[in-house]
Amino acid sequence: MIRHMDLGSAPYARLRALARLMKNGTVTLAGNRPGKIYGRLDCRTGKRMKPENRVFFQSETDAVTLGYRPCAICLPREYKLWKAS
Repeated sequence: MIRHMDLGSAPYARLRALARLMKNGTVTLAGNRPGKIYGRLDCRTGKRMKPENRVFFQSETDAVTLGYRPCAICLPREYKLWKAS
């Protein structure tokens, strides 16, 4: 798990660091720390969260291991499976 605020001291530095991590495959999913929810990087609800609450994961397994649940908006199939279990 990588915290958004740990990527740099300025917003532009964080954006460049995140783009680099996405390009090399280190980051594939984003999450909301207080809500313990993870989803796709292009999720419309995930884009609205505060940077201090945003975290990033390399895989779904990493997110689930840390106790995060799937987003109902961008991962509806995974959310239904999670809800049924």
